[in-house]
Amino acid sequence: MSVPEIVSTEPATGAELWRGKVGDVDATVDRARRAWPEWAAKPLATRIELVRRFANEVRKDQDRFAELIARETGKPLWEARTEVESVVAKVDISVAAYAERTGQKKLDNALQGTAAVRHKPHGVMVVLGPYNFPAHLPNGHIVPALIAGNVVIFKPSEKTPAVGEFLLGCFHRAGISAAVVQLLVGGPAEGQALVAHRDVDGVLFTGSAQAGIAINRKLATNPGKIVALEMGGNNPIVVTDTPKVSDAAALIAQSAFTSAGQRCTAARRLIVVDSMYDAIVSEVKNLADRLIYDQPFADPAPFMGPVIDNAAADQLGESFLYLLSNGGRAIKHMQRPNADLPFVSPAIIDVTAMADRPDVELFGPLLQVVRVADLEQGIAEANNTRFGLAASLIGGSPQDYNRFWASVRAGIVNWNRPTNGASSKAPFGGLGLSGNHRPAAFYAADYCAYPVASSEMDQPRASMGVGIREDRRRKPR
Repeated sequence: MSVPEIVSTEPATGAELWRGKVGDVDATVDRARRAWPEWAAKPLATRIELVRRFANEVRKDQDRFAELIARETGKPLWEARTEVESVVAKVDISVAAYAERTGQKKLDNALQGTAAVRHKPHGVMVVLGPYNFPAHLPNGHIVPALIAGNVVIFKPSEKTPAVGEFLLGCFHRAGISAAVVQLLVGGPAEGQALVAHRDVDGVLFTGSAQAGIAINRKLATNPGKIVALEMGGNNPIVVTDTPKVSDAAALIAQSAFTSAGQRCTAARRLIVVDSMYDAIVSEVKNLADRLIYDQPFADPAPFMGPVIDNAAADQLGESFLYLLSNGGRAIKHMQRPNADLPFVSPAIIDVTAMADRPDVELFGPLLQVVRVADLEQGIAEANNTRFGLAASLIGGSPQDYNRFWASVRAGIVNWNRPTNGASSKAPFGGLGLSGNHRPAAFYAADYCAYPVASSEMDQPRASMGVGIREDRRRKPR
């Protein structure tokens, strides 16, 4: 019986890019389980040195890496280069985070000895990666997991396996064993098998809410397996009174259309107070009309490329038509210049009049606009979602932002900044359908090792002075 294959094609051209066989889940997990004791026993300094060598391997080949990312995802070359830079930067950030978040502590406990806090790795960690940042986002799990002493099985998205293979090659060339960090090529079935495998100690997931909920449900009766879920968002960007209309429009366009809207932090809903509506919407449309969308290596460089595949483009087109047919008013129509390729233009639609606005993540360059009376109503509308990843306020006073920050349910809350572009030096994650309160980025160290409390003395010393009968064996003085 032949082993099934995964085939990756370039979104911008439709050409085949990569082909590989689906991996064996049981054999991969068994190999990882056998490799873990030796890796965990290595000194922390050794593990850190090895991941720093990994960063150097990425630097050596950064141009080829960026070109591969651009080809397999369709994102512009300039954006692919920033992703490679983030992969390199993640190492030093993770080293600092491990020291700060999971450092050893010794507390003098007087006659009771010493109280100590140390951290242990979980064991075999599965990293399930997304296609939108196929190197940076899984790397944000892999590096902290390795530093902590875990071994890693990485299953990249079936849409971006070539980038996953390249990433792991950099680890292996750095001297990290191919048993310590393994690539498992596969689709949803292999991902499900990894999640459920009895010898897997943790699942670190980045992807859709639907898949994350399925993982959470599968492991609901297994509290011993650590699970970190980074899911999507129906993210609001709220605009209140501001004289900086062009700046506000630029922030909105960056939030909604960077990466062709294929970021979990992308703004899906533009919520505008009535006094700013005409000026803001007009300026955002004007800017969206001027955005270049083209293949990754085009000259002039495009702002955004295609979405990941034709199925995604079809779904976005259908979503736009659904909104239009159910009370939405088109401000900028979505265009599909080539039915055979997944290029779609930025689209804007006013959904204020819709009686039942769908609370879903439309993963692409489709911005929904909601008109509100004032900031209070804007905050209420921002919270009108089951998601809770990112939210931004544009305009207003410090007092307005304080109210916004305190009231909005999101793991990332910004003021006069885009919803996307979060710093890896800060925690990253959300609540509700956006995550399970285990933020990644700087806080990834928290779920890659668990704290162990100890009470320690060099020699046994104890006495019992209450509730003890007299020892009759003792001779009277």
